[in-house]
Amino acid sequence: MSKITGYPSARTPAQPAAPRRGTEPRMRKAPALSRLIAPMLAVGIVLSGCVLVSDAAEPGPEVTAVEQDPSRLRPGSIYRNPASGRKEVIVEDISQTAVLIGDSQSEPSFGWPRQALKALGYKVYFCGRGGTGYVASFGKTGNYMDALQRGDWKLPYGSPPLVLIEGGGNDASKGATDQQIVRNADRLIASVRQRYPAARIAIVGTLARAANDGGSRRTEVDALLGTVAQRHKVPFVSAGDWLTRYDLTGSLTDRVHLNRQGHNALGLVLAQRLRSYGLSATEPAAVPDTSPRSLHRR
Repeated sequence: MSKITGYPSARTPAQPAAPRRGTEPRMRKAPALSRLIAPMLAVGIVLSGCVLVSDAAEPGPEVTAVEQDPSRLRPGSIYRNPASGRKEVIVEDISQTAVLIGDSQSEPSFGWPRQALKALGYKVYFCGRGGTGYVASFGKTGNYMDALQRGDWKLPYGSPPLVLIEGGGNDASKGATDQQIVRNADRLIASVRQRYPAARIAIVGTLARAANDGGSRRTEVDALLGTVAQRHKVPFVSAGDWLTRYDLTGSLTDRVHLNRQGHNALGLVLAQRLRSYGLSATEPAAVPDTSPRSLHRR
């Protein structure tokens, strides 16, 4: 196997280092990138170094249900949904918008989960913040479930076709137990299903090194989330060995965060995984294979 080609060379400037999370030791250089990347190199050239399309509009002035019909509100307006009593954000084209719930892996405009969704034809509306997770909170922003309930961030109004949940790294670094992670992951999936009954839901695990290459607790959390996804019968993409499998330890800005080059590479990988589940914006939903063998394979 050989290293990936087709995404930016060393001339691509690295992004500033993000705050350190986790305490994983530095390990030997990982094996070369898997052959899985090869069919996507042409797409990689297109995505490499590009300026991504802007995400859904940022929330604007709040408008209550009594004041106006939501169909007449400008994108970015905040609307109190009379059905749920919750404040939601008006999105211009919700039928083509994927909702992404995540942490610092997803937060940058060039983050690999966002790149994957856009490669599949979606606009992206991000809910989350760096430092958070299923259990972990950061500053005034609660964990995924608390943030949703308290309104630290707001879901969009309407019915999106896909909700993608990514994370777990901060839960690993902050000592969350298996029981805490599973309980909150169960609650989040149930809440999303209640809010968006027609939406497809998928889970992306925790980005890490392989278990024999210093993956440690991050790899364990990734596997744990795979069991949650299997129980709820939702597609799951394991990322618990990707830094090793795709030879990206040299693309880290710290122990857990990628530079632009690394984000581009994993954006392609994740897009291919999601596409295999029939989750492209232009494709009908596929019946996911969530057997244990499938989870290991992915």
